[in-house]
Amino acid sequence: MASGQFPDRLRQGYANFRSGRFTAEQERYDKLAKAGQKPTIMIIACCDSRAAPETVFDASPGEVFVVRNVANLVPPYAPDGKHHSTSAALEFGVLQLGVKHIVIMGHGRCGGISAVVNKSGPLTSGDFIGQWLSQIRDLAQFVERNDEHSDHQHETNVERANVEHSLANLRTFPWIRHREQRDELSVHGAWFDIGLGELHVLDAAVGSWSTLDGP
Repeated sequence: MASGQFPDRLRQGYANFRSGRFTAEQERYDKLAKAGQKPTIMIIACCDSRAAPETVFDASPGEVFVVRNVANLVPPYAPDGKHHSTSAALEFGVLQLGVKHIVIMGHGRCGGISAVVNKSGPLTSGDFIGQWLSQIRDLAQFVERNDEHSDHQHETNVERANVEHSLANLRTFPWIRHREQRDELSVHGAWFDIGLGELHVLDAAVGSWSTLDGP
């Protein structure tokens, strides 16, 4: 492979897009280009290539405003002048786009969660990733490990607890909390099982997870 050559897989994918989806939805793309985006749903998901929200929810262009980071984390509100990409996206989505729903979507077999739970691997150090995942370390310690459950089930419990913790952090943003209190905005928790293709959603009222009905 020549250095600097654009990946063949992306070249072919783009060609397929141009001749397929773009051609079929050209009117929609043209309208989006002229009128701008007006999504009502914002999704904060993991960078994991196996759990793309647009694929899971069969979303069309312009339907969902998606932010992805390692382990689908939402940090607490901290306007301290530092770089906060997820917080900036939240501010844009809520105050500029006026989204009506924010979904925190975790997933099974999350590499970031696994690194924290097992305290091993390259994701526990590095120039940036170790500090980023430090947000999960204390949380993982408080998720009870049941001897009757497998290590995989424990990681699943941490993945879901991480979603719940990020939901709590969402409410530290004053303009999110105020809109939720006025029923102008709702927040939701979801967890995607990669192997089974199942989506589990959080019932915040009772603090339990259940599988979303599907075909």
